[in-house]
Amino acid sequence: MDTLIPYDSLAAETLEAILDDIVSRDGTDYGDYDLSSAQKREQALRALQSGEAVLLFDTESETIKMIPKSDLGNYDLF
Repeated sequence: MDTLIPYDSLAAETLEAILDDIVSRDGTDYGDYDLSSAQKREQALRALQSGEAVLLFDTESETIKMIPKSDLGNYDLF
């Protein structure tokens, strides 16, 4: 099961740490060009702010992931 986490309910430092973790994971693809960690974090934050993406807490793996909002139907949410 997954739990939706409203990004705007998180303290700024917590959100920054979560985004740093997400953008630094292996397999994160940003296309044919390199971005700095700060640029990746800003890009992820913009996706959350625009409603394009959401944060989910995966209770099985105990990790937080960011997914496109359009994919929410594929998850079993609390």
